[in-house]
Amino acid sequence: MAVVNQYKFKGIDNDTTGNALTPLVSGIPAVNETIVIKSILVTSAGTPTVTITNNSITAIKSAALTANVTTELLTQPLIVEGGKAFTVQSSSSDSFDVAISYLNIKKEVTT
Repeated sequence: MAVVNQYKFKGIDNDTTGNALTPLVSGIPAVNETIVIKSILVTSAGTPTVTITNNSITAIKSAALTANVTTELLTQPLIVEGGKAFTVQSSSSDSFDVAISYLNIKKEVTT
């Protein structure tokens, strides 16, 4: 079994939905993946609060945003296990952007 490390960046321009966003890989990492999130940057046109959920556990609750200012939400890396949901959600339908830098550790079967 080989392990492949991929450094990735994902950005989402969330216009005005207010829905929960799943910004990693294709929504939920596969069971053979572990994600190490290094940075979560958010910028908003308004002043909503942002909540980060990892595997149905609130990791960051109601982080207040200032209009037109980019804010770093993490002070330490955050681990997302494979098969677990990771979401970013705004308290309102204000337009906000989220940018995530992460390491995707993928176990691949080789023959």
